[in-house]
Amino acid sequence: MDEKKIAGIKVTEYIKNNMLLGLGTGSTVYYMIEKLRELVNQGLNIKAVATSQSTANLANEFKIPLVSIDEVERIDLAIDGADEIDGQFNAIKGGGGALFREKMVANIADKVIWIMDSSKVVDSIGTFPLPVEILPYGYRHILKKLKLLSLNPVLRMKDEIPFVTDNHNYIVDLHIEKAFDIKYVSENLKCVTGVLEIGMFLNTCDRIIVGTSNGVKVVENTNKISILNHKN
Repeated sequence: MDEKKIAGIKVTEYIKNNMLLGLGTGSTVYYMIEKLRELVNQGLNIKAVATSQSTANLANEFKIPLVSIDEVERIDLAIDGADEIDGQFNAIKGGGGALFREKMVANIADKVIWIMDSSKVVDSIGTFPLPVEILPYGYRHILKKLKLLSLNPVLRMKDEIPFVTDNHNYIVDLHIEKAFDIKYVSENLKCVTGVLEIGMFLNTCDRIIVGTSNGVKVVENTNKISILNHKN
């Protein structure tokens, strides 16, 4: 049983007619978009904002209508993957390099659902390196600052040259290990000139859909719901 595939198919049950969707990036999201093509061909009316050029290319290939993020005020539902997520719904995302756009889309979405295989659910995030998007200008100085903060930065490479995001920036992967101090890392990274976005998504999603060897597991983020109710 392909855990990614069953999670990707399951999430399409939450997609309703006339929705504006946020389409995430990654191997699990591929299966969702593949199923979405089938639903669109059957008459489902939706529009979508892509979080990466690779997702946009796939959506165009599958004849899924796209709009720019700057053409919309809000998004009904954002669907994306995650590289790691813990029991408090704190996640690391950005393994595919789309963390900036993924966070932009999630921030304007009414609902956020993440889909994944069972290996992505962990007791504490940090085993997967934390991606950080940085400006290319002065990147060596940014790396030096991150080293001084003991964040063990490694510039992401592709074909022996720096990996370049859809925003024409670089990615630095921080090897800070499991159970790192989220507050320390977050606050210090925000103070580093040239750091544009961090691949930490804290209590962002409303639910996760996890493919397992025994089928699909849906977990609601009741903590996020309680916070919203308290604010209201």
